[in-house]
Order: sequence, then C-alpha cells, then structure tokens
Amino acid sequence: MPIRSIDPDNYHSLLSDKIDLIKDQFKQFDLTTIDTFESPKLNYRMRCEFRVWHDGDDLFHIMFDQQTKEKVRIDHFPPASLLITELMDDLLAELRPNEILRRKLFQIDYLSTLSGEVLVSLLYHKQLDDEWIAECKALKARLETKYKINIVGRARKLKVVLDNDFVIEHLNVDGKQYIYKQVENSFTQPNAKVCEQMLSWAKNAIPYKGDLLELYCGNGNFSLALADKFDKVLATEISKPSVASAQYNIEVNNIDNVKIIRMSAEEFTEAMEGKRKFTRLKDIDLTSYNCETIFVDPPRAGLDDDTVNMVAKYKHIIYISCNPNTLHDNLTVLTKTHNIEKFAVFDQFPYTDHLECGVVLTQKAL
Repeated sequence: MPIRSIDPDNYHSLLSDKIDLIKDQFKQFDLTTIDTFESPKLNYRMRCEFRVWHDGDDLFHIMFDQQTKEKVRIDHFPPASLLITELMDDLLAELRPNEILRRKLFQIDYLSTLSGEVLVSLLYHKQLDDEWIAECKALKARLETKYKINIVGRARKLKVVLDNDFVIEHLNVDGKQYIYKQVENSFTQPNAKVCEQMLSWAKNAIPYKGDLLELYCGNGNFSLALADKFDKVLATEISKPSVASAQYNIEVNNIDNVKIIRMSAEEFTEAMEGKRKFTRLKDIDLTSYNCETIFVDPPRAGLDDDTVNMVAKYKHIIYISCNPNTLHDNLTVLTKTHNIEKFAVFDQFPYTDHLECGVVLTQKAL
C-alpha cells in the first residue's frame, strides 16, 4: 500500500467504501445484516517484511510501490506495531557500521506480538559462517537490553536460529487469555486485534452442540478458542510447523478435547468418502465424532469442488475467507442446501481494498 494513503482521518470512509463493494458483490444472497469489525487505525500489523537497500555507508528499509514498481524508502511505517516501529530504527543503527552483518543482507522480516516478544529474520545472498554467527549473537545480546527478541538468519538452503525461531503470543477472547506459539516463516494472522474479534465472533455466532470438524486449522488459532463450545474438536492441517505449533498450543492452554491430524483438506475429504485410506488416521475413530458443525478457513483459492460437497453435508458451516471472490463462488453452491445466518467483515488490512469475511450457514429444513 502507498504510505501516503494511510490517513487515520479517512479510515471510516475507506472502510465504508469496502463494505459497499461487499454488499454489491454478494447482493444475490439478500444479506440483511453485515457485522463489521474495525481495525486499530495505526500500528495494527504484527508482521512486516522489508527489502534492504544499500547506498554507500547507508542502509535502509524499502518497499516497492505496487503501481509504479519504484522503490520507496521506509523510515517510518505507520501500520507496523509499536514494537516493530521502535525496533526498525535500533536494528538498522546496529547493522550500518557492521560489515559482517550488513554485507549481502537483502531483506528483514519482523514478527511481533501483543505480549511483547519479537522475532527478526535476516535474509542474505551469502552463506552464514561462524564469524556471522558470533556477530549476530553479540547483536542479539545488545538488543536484549531493550527487547525480548530472537533472531534467525536465512540464506539459500540454510537457516540459523539463535535460541528460538518463534514468539509466544497472548490473545484475549471474551475475557479469556489464549497462548499461541507463532513460528517464523509460518502463517499467523497479521492483525492481532482484529484476530481477537474474529475469534470472539466465531465463538458466539450461533449456539453450538456436539463435536466440531475443522479444516485448515493452522496453529490452532480458531481450534483453541472454539474448543469450549464443543464436546470434541477434530482439526486438520497439512503444514508440519503449524501442526507442531498447534500441538504445543493445545498443551500450554490445558485443552484436552482437541485432536490435530496432519492432512490436507482434500486428503481428509477422500478419507471421509472412503476413496483412500491413510495411516495417519489409524488411531482416529472417525465414527466416534458427532460433528454437526464444520469450520473452514481455506487459502485464497477457496474450497475445491469435492470439499464443498463434503462441507455441505454438515448442519452448520462456519466459513472464514481471505478472498471474497472464491467465497462468493463457494456460497453459490452452499446456499443451495444452506441458509446464511450470519455474515461479517473483518478489516485485517486497513487502507487496502481487502476485507476478510466470515459466514455462518445452517442447513435448510428438508
């Protein structure tokens, strides 16, 4: 997004325009109410990625203008969390005079939390040797006087971790605190305050009973928050780091009714329909689950045709979407068998055209 477009005074006007677009796009579904969840106007991004530009002795963050493709020097980035905003200056001040740490550095990624932890990933076009590791450890020690920080170095086919490659986040949902391990280079919700609202909305959308099946569970972000609404939760995720984080999160939150399976949604659909057998399911008795509700949070491509057909067999569907276009396509199919009970928009990315959507559907009476 162009930095010049980030004006808090225009926030509500821009959000209103986005909602009007959603209303127009989904008008065929006769939505009576769209619940709207706003973002903080500034300092809302927990994750940021910047390219690094070298100019003589100077070193600074840059981004590329999406329209002109020109590089833009970033000395201050209003969307970044306050923690990232402060660290950006301090980190560059440390890197500029250090030839070992700055040489062939081309990107810096930041992952911060509401709980005060931050992780920095330094990406290089060179191999990271013992000299680099020693300098990076010294850098971490200096920054630790001010920040609760971890550093990861990345180069081609190489990852160097100083202590940890994750942060521990604390999210508050309806007065209850949940703990989440968030691993470097894995998906996490970028706007933590909006994420808290998404979790609360999902928990309270409709009365629930029985068990829950969840596809695309990631690190258990929704699984944990929804666990106390159901007898049992069975969740699937294909990414190994995300599954490992989810298992950690289940344990640290003392939740005993959530089980994670490392499978893609497509594989699980094949298993449910008896098309394939998977050894990963050998210890899971699928018949022991009474799942009236299914929760899906798919990637931008949405649900494939087979998964849509499988999802349509459940009484209640909770659908979180990062792409209104594929959501619209999926709803065109799902509304043949289900009614839309709730529709919500979540402003994860202020000052952009993007809105996350949440939909609750209930099976039509036969």
